[in-house]
Amino acid sequence: MSEHESESDVTPAENDSPPSDPGVVSRRPYGTEDVLTPWQPPAATGSPARVRRSPWNRGRDRVIAALIAVVVVALALVVTLNSDNLHTSRALAATPPTLPPAPTAVPGSMSQLWQAPSSATPVPIGEGDTVTTADGGEVAGRDPLTGKIRWHYTRENLQLCTVDTAWGRVNAVYHKAMGCSEVTQLDPTTGAITAQRNGDAELGTQLVSDGSHVTTTGKHLLDTWRDDLVKSMEYGQVPFMVNPNKQPRTGCTYGTVAAAAEKVGVIERCPGDPHDRLTVYKATAEHEDEPQVVFSTILAGSRARVIAMSGDVTAVLLPDQKLLVIYGPDGTERSAYPMDLPASDLAGDPPGGVEQTTRTDSGVYWFTGTKTVALSRDTLQPRWTLSSTRGPGITFARQLVVPITGGLAVLNETDGSTLRTVGVDRGGYTGVVRLTALGPVLLEQRGPVVAALR
Repeated sequence: MSEHESESDVTPAENDSPPSDPGVVSRRPYGTEDVLTPWQPPAATGSPARVRRSPWNRGRDRVIAALIAVVVVALALVVTLNSDNLHTSRALAATPPTLPPAPTAVPGSMSQLWQAPSSATPVPIGEGDTVTTADGGEVAGRDPLTGKIRWHYTRENLQLCTVDTAWGRVNAVYHKAMGCSEVTQLDPTTGAITAQRNGDAELGTQLVSDGSHVTTTGKHLLDTWRDDLVKSMEYGQVPFMVNPNKQPRTGCTYGTVAAAAEKVGVIERCPGDPHDRLTVYKATAEHEDEPQVVFSTILAGSRARVIAMSGDVTAVLLPDQKLLVIYGPDGTERSAYPMDLPASDLAGDPPGGVEQTTRTDSGVYWFTGTKTVALSRDTLQPRWTLSSTRGPGITFARQLVVPITGGLAVLNETDGSTLRTVGVDRGGYTGVVRLTALGPVLLEQRGPVVAALR
């Protein structure tokens, strides 16, 4: 610095100017600070950068966004309103008290304790000291003595197809979009869910049990499940078939169905066959869509009905020949017995493709529509016939009882002779009566109603 220059006359150098690099902190020139006005760095040189316009700034875009939001909310509301959980209600029960034992003999008179609607049960259900009724979308466990509901499982948006018992549990089949496609298994004592599955059963299906498996009936498809409701076999027109050419025949329709000893017997009516066909196949196999047929034989006539199976033998009714024919394990005819039945008993297949039969320790009892026929439990040979009955028989209080018009007949199980009769007031009902015994209570299925007697 010259001796003639003072420090205050010094001009700031160029490199003291605020830097243009935005990453560097700008500084004011020394001695020019304005303490009143906040300093702003100089504007950057060059063309300003264009800011992208939001696609949702226009009025039309906002309207579209609002419509999308409304549609999403509406769809969520529809899904919620139609969800199964929203339309399902249930209440569980504690283990009920033990029922009193059955009497040592059928009482001389019986009166009705209660009755309840139960249109979805072909046969009254008495399991676990509880009576299970099923109507509309509700399955209910009731006190056998009072009819009071202990537990319930209700689907408000679905109707029941059929309900039956197997493995000591209750299997409720519901009608959904595709036939009778939803199954819930319940503990009859508490109402707790023990298994669930989706299936392919047809409308009008019933359940046939051999003690180990349950098979759904149908005109085009039979499905078989094991006790955890896992499918073990499907027979017939399989939906969504993955492996073709696995079924033994195509284009057939099915009549009556029976089951025993892990085998299923069915009457088939197939194109090209001169008469009906009896086929027996295994209830389980390595592949569920590839049935293992035990035998399949063309019968001597049409309108045939498989009545019952026991072990390796199958009883088939041939209406045109008026014969009950017993077939052995290889499909050969073992024996045939004359069967004189009225034409009304032989008109068409029974509802659901299931004959009305019951089983006791010593016999199988078949209700033809007007008569009860006793068959040997092991050979299925006819033993005796009782006319003018209203259903098959069961063992109650150590005796065989068969429903008749106006009451019950107590029979000698060996020869079918009537020991005595018990009057029952059914309030004018004259249709078929199916029986189940539960301790001291006798249950009657009268069409769409279950009644308890004691």
